[in-house]
Parts: sequence; structure tokens; C-alpha cells
Amino acid sequence: MNDKRKLIKIRRLILVFSITLAISGITAFPVEMELHWLLSHKNLLDSNLELWLLKVYHAVKDTNNTYGFLLYGYDWLAFAHLMIALMFIGPYKDPQKNTWVIEWAMLACICVIPLALIAGPVRGIPLYWRLIDCSFGVIGIIPLWVCKKWIKSLDVEVPERRKQVLMNEEMSNA
Repeated sequence: MNDKRKLIKIRRLILVFSITLAISGITAFPVEMELHWLLSHKNLLDSNLELWLLKVYHAVKDTNNTYGFLLYGYDWLAFAHLMIALMFIGPYKDPQKNTWVIEWAMLACICVIPLALIAGPVRGIPLYWRLIDCSFGVIGIIPLWVCKKWIKSLDVEVPERRKQVLMNEEMSNA
């Protein structure tokens, strides 16, 4: 595969990842409405999941009715997802120069797992839900890893990187 085709594939993968991340964030805004919709389609849910979602729905609804300002945290959660998605503009424009964003995102995916497994039990989150949370990290790292692999295989070098490599070689030869 030539570099131009690789670049197109890299950009498509980055775009899909960014859009998915943004959609994930946007779903934090209408959380009460989404839970209500899910619970109105009980035939789609396992009985344990239904009980858990019912508990979450009542907590969100009661909190929203009594202390609505606490759901401002959901707004910030959504905002953070949208801002993180925007970080991928750099790798979309110049993947080689902005590989660090891909690597940072891979690290974030890895960090999802200990957070879910440590904070989940402290907050009373059922094991199956913690595993669902962990799956976001496991699934998310796959396209990022592929993207990083493709970026490394590009032949075109960024001029600044070439200068840095040459300087490092000169320093090691001295």
C-alpha cells in the first residue's frame, strides 16, 4: 500500500475514532431521558441490567429534581469528551508530527481499566458494568494501535523530525 492510501486510511480511522468519542460525550447531556427510553424498552434488557438501570434512573431523576446543579458534572463530562475528540485534529492533519496524541489516547484507554476496577467497587458499581467500562478502553486501543502502526510505516518524514534524528545521530557519533 502506498503512502497516499495509508494516509487516507489513517485519517479515516482517526475520524471514526473522533466521531465515536464525540458521540459518547454527547450522550452524557440527556442522561435522564436516555435512561427513561432504555427502561421503556425492557424487553431489550437482561433482568439484572434492568434493575441496575432502574436504580441509576431513580438516582439521576431524584438528583436532577432536588439538586440539578450536580448534573453539571455530566455537562463537563460531555465537554471533556468533545475536547478530547478535537485533539485528533492534529493527527488528522499531520499524523507523523502528532503521533503523541495517538500514544496519549492509547495510554488513556489503558488507564480506563484500573479506574473502573478500583473506583467501581468504591462507588457500588456492579462487576458487569465495570467490565463494560473496561471494554471501552480495550476496544478503543485497537484502532489507535492500528493507526500508530500505519503512521510508523509512512515513508514521508516531517522535516523537523528529520533534523532531530540527524542531530541525535551526530551527538551519538561524537
